[in-house]
Amino acid sequence: MYSKEVMDHFANPRNIGIIENADGVGKVGNYVCGDIMWIYIKVRKNENDEDIIDDIRFKTMGCAAAIASSSMATELAKGKTISDALKMTKQNIADSLGGLPAVKLHCSLLATDALVEAIYDYLSKNSLPVPDDVLRKHERIKIDLEKTEKMCLNPKAQENSLKKD
Repeated sequence: MYSKEVMDHFANPRNIGIIENADGVGKVGNYVCGDIMWIYIKVRKNENDEDIIDDIRFKTMGCAAAIASSSMATELAKGKTISDALKMTKQNIADSLGGLPAVKLHCSLLATDALVEAIYDYLSKNSLPVPDDVLRKHERIKIDLEKTEKMCLNPKAQENSLKKD
């Protein structure tokens, strides 16, 4: 059973869509469930000369929990500094949604991963330092996305994967 907050963010997602000429784009996927998520960010400097997420949008192909998690992640990240946005956890998203069923917690991880990837993309494009933990997450996320695209775009790979179980 989903919480009232999950159902609200699923039925009325916030910040849905694409940002043309985004400063950073993150794409992630989960090869087990097939969910794919994009987060787009626009960054500007605040009065302290810190990079902040000025605008953020998402596009998600997935279940109610994935859409709600994407929506909530954008709400939590908007207006935050890059460093504060990178502190967001899957538990922050799940808690803000009034909880997620245990089998759906991976959806909130996807949302945090998409945000990390968008920030990684922004930092890389602008030749800014990429923190080591962001680089490690990027490498893991890249592998997961490759597996997801292989599984979702190649029916033969799906069939072979099912035979292994």
